[in-house]
Parts: sequence; structure tokens; C-alpha cells
Amino acid sequence: MNAPPEKITSGTHAAAATWANLSPLLVEIRARRDEFSRTQKIPKEIIDGFRRVGVYRAMAAKRFGGEERTPADFCRLVERISEADGSAGWVASFGDGARYLAALPDDTLRKVYANGPDVVLAGALFPLQPAKRCADGFIVNGVWPFASGSPEADLIGVGIRLEDDPSGDLPRVAVMPAEKVTIRPNWDVIGLQGTGSHDVVVSDVIVPEEWTLIRGGPPTLDGPIYRYPAFAAQAHAIVGIGIARSAIDDVIAMAQTRASITGAPMMAERGYVQLEIAKAEAMLRSARSFFYEATEELWKEALKGEVNLGTTTLMRLAATNAARQGAEVCRIASGLAGTEALYSTSNLARAMCDSFVVAQHAALNEGTLQRAGRALLGSAIQPGFP
Repeated sequence: MNAPPEKITSGTHAAAATWANLSPLLVEIRARRDEFSRTQKIPKEIIDGFRRVGVYRAMAAKRFGGEERTPADFCRLVERISEADGSAGWVASFGDGARYLAALPDDTLRKVYANGPDVVLAGALFPLQPAKRCADGFIVNGVWPFASGSPEADLIGVGIRLEDDPSGDLPRVAVMPAEKVTIRPNWDVIGLQGTGSHDVVVSDVIVPEEWTLIRGGPPTLDGPIYRYPAFAAQAHAIVGIGIARSAIDDVIAMAQTRASITGAPMMAERGYVQLEIAKAEAMLRSARSFFYEATEELWKEALKGEVNLGTTTLMRLAATNAARQGAEVCRIASGLAGTEALYSTSNLARAMCDSFVVAQHAALNEGTLQRAGRALLGSAIQPGFP
């Protein structure tokens, strides 16, 4: 297994990652979001922009040039990007891949980050595909759907299963250079169209064992950020909050100038609009506050050295609630906009569809709510999405 692809160069991280570069990047994202949907991917220039603002180094270890930001910091970054475009925010959320890579052996990690911390990981975990042992590692074959961000990734990870795997029931992930993977374009969906969540196809690729990791297993690296539970659900859910924020802001801006063709009062003067926008604002702020409150509570436990299952379950509840409330806020906003939300180029139409897709994710489904309910009622918690 070689080092990451040549397109990662030392120049990509020459300047310290800073959020000062975020505002101009968001302007570009807003201007190009129709293009993202049309081409079904976030282009290289935007991914390079994510590198500049520190998306991929945010969770990477400091020893490799990363920043080891807190989960809340990372989520706020993803939230801001999602306000500009949901697909861009969704792809940015995979910057948390640095935490999964932290379970690779130390020697492998040095190869991963040989050219700097801004390494883009994408891929798909399920369904786990059978792999065969060989003298050099594992022979990997299979097709994996929903590989968000894969078109511009440096490394691709896929879920595999082995007979008599010592990892037990935890899934194993095989990590390989992106050029060894074929992307099968088939992301024909109603929302998050720009995420490039196509199928990835792997044919007879030999992956050395030291380039595999156990999802949910102990990390090689130590530190609070690696003791924090897998938080893909959080990173995805906050996308819905950012999308909903943009939807409410669009309606508020529209209401100041939009007159009715039927002779009704200005939109901002209509009683039902005032009531619904107030409800939507309260709904969004409440969901967002719960989300960050649960995140910070879990982070405090990680800082102390051990996280509690009950606190983890509460965080998952907050994430699911954020995704669902975000989708409901977008529905309300689109309803208030009337015919303006019917056009496919409308941000409100996009927001409604994008937020719906966020809430459909397997990590944010009804099972999460049931799991949280059992915990709150003192019952044993059943296994859920890892």
C-alpha cells in the first residue's frame, strides 16, 4: 500500500488552516449550488477550499499537523457551510473521517499524513462485503452504495467481513487510494444531489491488513477527541440545522418585499405568516440548543477519560431531533413561501428536499428514538447503528 495519492502536496497545508477564509468560500458555494446539483458532486475547487478552512485537519492529530478541534467546533463549521448549501455541508461533514483513520496502526498513519493533515476520506461501510485473506493482506471485491464525497476523495474506505475475524461483530474497514476504486454514477435523488453519493466498485484490490481498521474499536491514537464516541450522526444532523437556518432567513427576507397578486397584505403583515415563522424559529433554536448542549456534555466526559452510555444515547437523541426538526422547519418555510417554493432552482425547494434526505439517514431513524426512550425509562439499551 502506497502513501495517499499524489494530488495531496505539501503546498495544500502551507498556510495555517483558518476560518478567516470561510466567508469567501461560502459566497462561492452559494453561487454554484445549482451546478453541484446538476453535476452531482462537489467539485475539486470547493474541496480545496475545505482544505484551506481546515475541514479535514480539524479532527486530525496534532502530531500530524492536525488541530484536534472539539466536536462542537467541527459541527459549527459544518453548520455554517450547510447554510450556504446542504450538499456542500454534507460532504464537509466527512471531515470527521480523520477520527476513523486514527484506528489505523501508527506506521500506516505516518504514511497517510506524510504530505500533511488535509487528507480527504470517503467511502461506504454497509453492506459488509466478504473479503479473502491472501499473503499480502485481503483481496477486496464488492459494490458499496451511498459513498458521499467519493468523486474528489484521496482515500476510500469500504466495509468488509472475514471469517473468524478477531474483531468480532464490529465491522472492519479497508482503506485504499481512491484511484484503485471505480465510481459508478447513479445518485439520482430528490435531495442532497450534489453529494456525489454514488456506488463505489472495488475489483480484486489487495489491501494490506495494516491498512484496515475496526469501526468502533480502540483507536491507535490517544486523546479526548478519540475517546469521544463515533459522531457521524451528529456531523450529519447539524447539516439539517444549517439548511433550516437558510430556509427561515430566505422567508424573512422574502416577507419584507413580497406583495400578494390577489390583494392580500404584504407577506410580513399576514397573521399566519407571523405565527408560523415564530414557531419555526423557536423550533430551530430549541433543537440547535439541545444539540450543542448534549455535545458539550459528552465532550466533558471525554475530557475526563470515560464516556457514559447514557450520555452518548442522549447525544444521539439530540442529533436525531435536530435532523427531524430541521426538516420540519424547512417544510414550514416552504409552505409560507407558496408558489415561490415550487421552482426547482428555488433555495426553499432545495432546502425542503435536502433536509428530508438528512432526516432519512440510517443513523437518525426511529430506532434512535426508541433506544433513547428505553434509556430514559431505565431499560437496557439495545444495540443500534454503530
